[in-house]
Amino acid sequence: MNQQFSIPTALCLPVLDIEALIQGRTIAALPKMFIRPGQRFALYPADSSASIKAWAKCELCQILDETKPLDILSKLTIWTPKLLKEILQKQQYLFLAYLRVYQLPQLQEISVNPNIQEKLGKFVSLPNSLTVSETTPVLNDRTFAQRKHQLEKLEPPLHPELEELQSAIASLTISQPAAKQLDDDIKAFLGWSSDKLIIKQPDANLAWINDIAKLGDRSIEKDEGKSNYQAGTDFEIIARRSLDFLGFKVEENYKGGAGGLDLFCSQPYPLVCECKAGKSIPDRAVEELDRIGKRHLKENYLQAVRLIIGPGKPTKNLKESAEISKTSIINVMSLQKLVELQVKYPGAINLVELKQYLQPGQIDYKIDEYIDKAEREIKLRSQIITVVKELSEQDNESSKTTHQSFTVTEIRVHYNATHNPRLTDEAVHDLLIEFSSPLTGYLGRRKGSDWNSDRFYFLRDLPIN
Repeated sequence: MNQQFSIPTALCLPVLDIEALIQGRTIAALPKMFIRPGQRFALYPADSSASIKAWAKCELCQILDETKPLDILSKLTIWTPKLLKEILQKQQYLFLAYLRVYQLPQLQEISVNPNIQEKLGKFVSLPNSLTVSETTPVLNDRTFAQRKHQLEKLEPPLHPELEELQSAIASLTISQPAAKQLDDDIKAFLGWSSDKLIIKQPDANLAWINDIAKLGDRSIEKDEGKSNYQAGTDFEIIARRSLDFLGFKVEENYKGGAGGLDLFCSQPYPLVCECKAGKSIPDRAVEELDRIGKRHLKENYLQAVRLIIGPGKPTKNLKESAEISKTSIINVMSLQKLVELQVKYPGAINLVELKQYLQPGQIDYKIDEYIDKAEREIKLRSQIITVVKELSEQDNESSKTTHQSFTVTEIRVHYNATHNPRLTDEAVHDLLIEFSSPLTGYLGRRKGSDWNSDRFYFLRDLPIN
């Protein structure tokens, strides 16, 4: 059970500084005086709200002068070099307090101090003491230790571009859920949050994916009361949604109907699609697609990939027609498998690579080949990341304070000792560069004088099922 403490005082700080501490964007504050390590206090915002959200424990307090590299200090905190210089001109020293911040279970409203601006950077007495515990730290022990070590040693931030991106999208997080998710992921990756980056749990909004095969194959759905027209429309809608989810740009001007083209995708390459719901694909499906496609797309039809999606097994005549017309045929379940892969591993579907598998004739086996290949590549990537993690865990005491890093050769040797096929240094380096991109964030990279002297360290897992 967490010990409870009584806190009678609060440190008055700018509102933005307190928000940055609560968000995990910084672990430092600039009081007007030296704070004794171990001292506990609430964080009092210097505005009219007088709402206390968190309290802090001082872990370290440094006295800095103009000889310290203010540019690096600025990058590791939230203050500009200009502001730091202005403070030094006024008081000759910077008091840099390292704060371990804990969130309160609920807001504490207190009476407004009329002279609060004069108290900025100083302690004020609280009307009533707060009873607090260390139940909800903003950062876990390991993350805080790493951040404290980096600030003490004034080590430059590893991903300044990603920090700039986070600052740019921060204002969008309230109104745009997608921006908030990206913001949360970036903060977790940067170590500004103790949340783990994991593959998300099944989303209720993706339940439609389970209906792809059911709507296309009426022998599965058993919907005897639905008209053929309605069944066809329902399947066209979910096929459109599926292709869009996979990353195709589906043009809205083509929506099927009598004499209409069911689906046309313009990017990343032209793709014409005929959707057939029922219990089997009619023999005339290829001829219908050719006729309707040429009518609507003219000469552009011949440059497009042609695809028919439908239920059952194609007849011999249908397969022959597809071979002659260079049209691909896949079962509704193959479409659902592709979408399921994209859900499981967002970004796993490379549409340009997939195009190579869209060959004339019935190609469900080719789709299975592509999915197997994609899953093997994902498994390989997960294994490489696990190798770096295993290496970093060989010295737990050191890894508590800093990121252990390893050369390409060290990682390759560890991998080849337990996996087949064996990889070369060049192949491993290519994968490590991919993982250390700010857009993926599974590993960190310390760039060397050449590719063979680059060093990499573990950040987060790539879970696979």
